[in-house]
Amino acid sequence: MLKDFSPQAFTMGLLAAFVGFASSFAVILHGLTAVGATAGQAASGLAALSVAMGVLGIILSVWTRMPVSVAWSTPGAALLAGTGAIAGGFGVAVGAFLAANVLVVLAGLVRPVGNAVTKIPQAVASAMLAGVLMELCFAPVKAVAAFPAAGLIIFAAWAVAGAWNRLMAVPAALLAFAALTVYHFPAGAFATLPTASLPFEWVTPGFSWQSMISITVPLFFVTMASQNIPGITVLKVNGFEPPAGPLLAGTGVLSILAAPFGGHGVCLAAITASMCAGPDAHPEPRRRYWSAIMAGIFYVLFGLFTGFITWFVAQAQPILIEAVAGLALFGAFSASASAAFKDPDTREAAAVTFMVTASGQSFAGVSGAFWGLLAGIAVYALGKGIKRKI
Repeated sequence: MLKDFSPQAFTMGLLAAFVGFASSFAVILHGLTAVGATAGQAASGLAALSVAMGVLGIILSVWTRMPVSVAWSTPGAALLAGTGAIAGGFGVAVGAFLAANVLVVLAGLVRPVGNAVTKIPQAVASAMLAGVLMELCFAPVKAVAAFPAAGLIIFAAWAVAGAWNRLMAVPAALLAFAALTVYHFPAGAFATLPTASLPFEWVTPGFSWQSMISITVPLFFVTMASQNIPGITVLKVNGFEPPAGPLLAGTGVLSILAAPFGGHGVCLAAITASMCAGPDAHPEPRRRYWSAIMAGIFYVLFGLFTGFITWFVAQAQPILIEAVAGLALFGAFSASASAAFKDPDTREAAAVTFMVTASGQSFAGVSGAFWGLLAGIAVYALGKGIKRKI
C-alpha cells in the first residue's frame, strides 16, 4: 500500500480537501443555524461532519483501493437553510437527520429501496434542488445592497479568480471575506476566542412528524440525487467499478454517528471526486486512491479547528458570509436548473416542482421542498398516464 503513495497524490488530496472545505463550510453553518442550532452546536456539527467524511474517505479508499471521496451534503445544508426553524428546536432537526441517514443505509443495503430512488424523475429532483438553492443564491445581491463596498469586493474576488481557475473562485471569495472581517474586527472580540478544547457538543435527538416530512424525506432525496448517485458516476467515468451498495451504506452509518453531534449527513463527493479520481491525481489509476486518503486526513485536521472558524465567522456581518455561501452554490444552481428544464417532455413537471419549492411556503407545518417534490411527481405521472392512453 505505501508503495502506491506519491507526492502527486498528496498534493491533489490537499487541494481537494481545501476546496471541499473552504468552498462550502459557510453553507453548512448557515443551514444548521437556520434550523435552530446555536453557535456551539453549529461548530460541533461542522466538526462532526468534517471528521466523519475524513475518516470514511480513508476507510473506503483503503478498503476498495479506489479514490472514494466523501463530502458533507452541501445541497442538504441548503435545504435546511430554506426550511428554517422546526417546532421543538434543533434536537428535533437532529432526529430528522438520523431518520434521513437510516434511509440512506437502507438504500445501500436493500436493493428495492435504492431502485426506488433512481426512479424519481431526474428533472423533478433537479428542479427541487434548484428551488431550494434559489433563495440562497440571492444572498450576494442582498450583501451588495446592504454593504456595497464589502459585497462588491467579495463578488469581484469570486469573479476574477473564477475566470482564472473555476475551483479557486469560492476560496478567493472566502479570503476576501476573511480580509474584510479582520479589517473590521470588533473591539474585544478576542475575549470570546474559544479554547483549544474539541468543539463536539452532544444534541439529544427528538422526533416529530413535521420534521420527518419537512427535513427527512427531502434531505434523503436531495443527497441521493445530487451527490451520492453522481459520486458513483464520477468513479465509473474514470474507469473504476465501485461497489455502490456498501459505499452508500457506509455514508449512512457515519452520518448516523455524526448526527447526535449536529451533523446532517455525509455522502459521496462529486466535484472533489473528479479531482481525486482523475489523471491529475496520478497517471496510473491504481495509485490514485492515495489522493482520497490524503484528502481524508486533511478533512479530519480541518474538523478539529471548527471552533475557531465559527468564532471568526461570528465577528462579521451575517449577510457577508451568506454571500460567500450563495456564491458557492451558483454552480450547483445553474447545473440543477439546466438539468431540470432540458427535456421538453418533463418541463412542466419540473416547473411545478421548482415554483412550489422556491415559493418557500409551508403547508400543515411541512416545508415547500416536500410539497414541490410531491407536486412534480404527480404532474409527471399524470402526463405519462395521459400519453399512454393516447
